[in-house]
Amino acid sequence: MKPALQDGRSASRSQVWKQLWLTSLLFVTAGFSLMVGGSSIGPAEVMALAWGEASDSARTIVLDIRLPRILLAMLVGAGVAASGAVIQGLFRNPLADPALIGVSAGAALFASLFMLLGGTSAFAMLGLAGSAFTGGLLATWIVLIVGQRGGGISTMLLAGIALNAIALSGVGLLSYLSSDVQLRSISFWALGSLNGASWSGVIVALVIPVAIGFMLLSARALNIMTLGEEEARYLGVSQDKLRVRVILLSAVAVGVGVALTGVIAFLGLIVPHLVRMMVGARHEVLIPGSALLGAFLLVLADLFSRSVFAPAELPVGILTALIGGPFFIYLIVSQQKERLTL
Repeated sequence: MKPALQDGRSASRSQVWKQLWLTSLLFVTAGFSLMVGGSSIGPAEVMALAWGEASDSARTIVLDIRLPRILLAMLVGAGVAASGAVIQGLFRNPLADPALIGVSAGAALFASLFMLLGGTSAFAMLGLAGSAFTGGLLATWIVLIVGQRGGGISTMLLAGIALNAIALSGVGLLSYLSSDVQLRSISFWALGSLNGASWSGVIVALVIPVAIGFMLLSARALNIMTLGEEEARYLGVSQDKLRVRVILLSAVAVGVGVALTGVIAFLGLIVPHLVRMMVGARHEVLIPGSALLGAFLLVLADLFSRSVFAPAELPVGILTALIGGPFFIYLIVSQQKERLTL
């Protein structure tokens, strides 16, 4: 019995060290990101900010532009990645993504509507972020209703795929009807960018860590769900309540992120896989690990997007898609190999 307990403790200690390492890597990257950009700022100037001795230009660049951008990248990356972890656990499908619940497509459709019809009173009141968030929640609500009436997670999955197709067709139609300026705005938003980050956006995004905290409360139930729907029922897990709770929390976390930054592709798909390789599949460590790695990767992607082609800026969604697309193909091929060996 003692060796088993010692193995469990060493595994737990290893997971803690890996999460501490991820946290350190995140803050080192964030600190480096503060100094790099169109205008380079040295470590001495960054330290001088803490004592109020920095120049006005350095204070404006760091405090008003880069710091809110980095914090927003952390919060959005954490929310999308953690949502990917719980969605994959709920659907028991490693290829599942938060986009499957319709939140990204719904947000894109309503954001496109705002850009095209922003002069009307209803959309003017909501604004771009409000319109996108409303669209994401509405799409998620439709998927939930259809899934509950269909009576299963597979029905919800099919409803999400259908709703994504409808919403993206709507975005395509609105793009066709838009002017050149509106088309450029729709395309740039759909590719994702942190260019419009502000302190007000950071304050709104603080709802994301709260949603992640509530996701952690469902970790044990999600662990049981991986055994199968019948086994989970026998072990006392209320699947309907878990389904509604997880999807609504994911919709809030992803919806707020998409509303503030646009669509960030593939982050919710690839990050949970990388974290499973590092710390295992138990959701108690998978959810916070995914949040940390998601935050790190989005800060890193944003650093590249605004520094490689400076003073021009590459939409951050392009970088995440360039990395996520090949990784998605790798996942499909590796899963097919596993089935063949079985």
